[in-house]
Amino acid sequence: MSRIQNRFARLQASGRRALIPFMTAGFPDAALTLSLMRALVAGGADVIELGVPFSDPMADGPTIQRASEAALAGGMSLRKVLDIVRAFRAEDGDTPVVLMGYANPIEAMGVDAFAAAASDAGVDGVLVVDYPPQESEAFSAAMRANRLDPIFLLAPTSTEKRFAEVATLGSGYIYYVSLKGVTGAGNLDFDEIARRIPQIRAVVGMPVGVGFGIRDADSARRIGAVADAVVIGSRIIEEIEQSPRDAVVANVTAFMRDIRQALDTLEPVQGATR
Repeated sequence: MSRIQNRFARLQASGRRALIPFMTAGFPDAALTLSLMRALVAGGADVIELGVPFSDPMADGPTIQRASEAALAGGMSLRKVLDIVRAFRAEDGDTPVVLMGYANPIEAMGVDAFAAAASDAGVDGVLVVDYPPQESEAFSAAMRANRLDPIFLLAPTSTEKRFAEVATLGSGYIYYVSLKGVTGAGNLDFDEIARRIPQIRAVVGMPVGVGFGIRDADSARRIGAVADAVVIGSRIIEEIEQSPRDAVVANVTAFMRDIRQALDTLEPVQGATR
C-alpha cells in the first residue's frame, strides 16, 4: 500500500476528509518552497500537491499561471522540484507528495527516467493534466513500476466510460474538477457536485477529491460534505502573493488551519469508499 493509500485509509477509518493543498514549486522563490511545504503540513495538510511550473499551463487560471511564470523566471525546473521533494522527505517521512503538472517536462526527461528519479526523491504520486487516460497505459505502468500512484482527472463532462478508464489506470485517488473552466474560477454548483460524486465513487472504487473553485472554509465544508478530499490551490497562491515575506509562512499556516477546522466539523460521508 502506498503512502497516499495509507493516508486515506487512516482518514477514512476516523471519518475525516483529506485536505490537499496545492502550491507551485519555486514560488515565490525556491528558498521559501520548503518552508511553505512545512507550513501546509503544520496547518493540517494530508497530501501536498506540488506544482511543477510550466510555460503553458492550459488548465490553470491566472493566479497559478503567475506563480508558474515567477518560478520559471527564478530558474525552477523539474530536477530542482525533485531536489525540493528530497529535502522535504528527509525531514517528513509521512506526508504524501503528489507532483502536478504537464507532459512536456516529463517527456523531455523521459518517462522511465522521470519515474525512477521521482521515486528516488520521495514522490508518492503524479498527476499530469495533459495525459488523457486513453493514451496513458505506458505512463501508468511506468509509475506503478516505481511505486508511484498515477492520479487522473475527471470533469463534469466525463462519461461513465471515462470513469472506468481512470479506475483501471489510476490509483491513490481521483481528482474531480468541480467546474467547467480553469483553476480559481468561481460559481460552484454544489448540487451538481453532490450528484456526481456518488456516481464516480461507485465506478472508480477509490477516494474522490474535488478541486477548482474552492476558496474558503464555507466552500470547503460544503464540498467536504460529499467528497473524500478537498483540494485548494489558487487561494493558497493568493495568500502567498498578498503576504509580506516575513509573514507568509504564518499566514499560510493560519489559512490552512481554518480550512482544516471546517472539515473536521463534518459528519462521515455517507457512501464513501471506506
